[in-house]
Amino acid sequence: MSQFRFYHPIEVRYGDLDPQGHVNNAKHLTYFEQARIAYLLELRLFTKDQSFMEIGVILADVHITYLEPVYFGQNIKVGVHIAELRNKSMTWEQNILDVESGKEIAKGEVIMVTYDYRAEKTIPIPQEWREKITQFETSVVE
Repeated sequence: MSQFRFYHPIEVRYGDLDPQGHVNNAKHLTYFEQARIAYLLELRLFTKDQSFMEIGVILADVHITYLEPVYFGQNIKVGVHIAELRNKSMTWEQNILDVESGKEIAKGEVIMVTYDYRAEKTIPIPQEWREKITQFETSVVE
């Protein structure tokens, strides 16, 4: 996994738990999604007043490796890094960290495809997105 420049805090809710008392594995995907939306907002590629039909991305593939359980009330954050931009798709690397220890709890890779929901077809990644993502991901952290 790459160095992550963007993290989004996640509240572990009681309703996220399964009968074993830890976060249900399916919730990790929700946590990843919430962090991706926060990333899009941070880079101003999406605004809170836009419809989800205007986001212009659709999930194509996801892989998650679960390293440790997550528990109710645990202080976690989700990392987001766009590792590759192709013509119509982006490879997003993500992870979940325990804030106190810095330990990686889960990691994953997500492929998102730029998509025109009205025309119901894939589209090239907009140039503005390419520029903003590339600038953010390659800028030097001070």
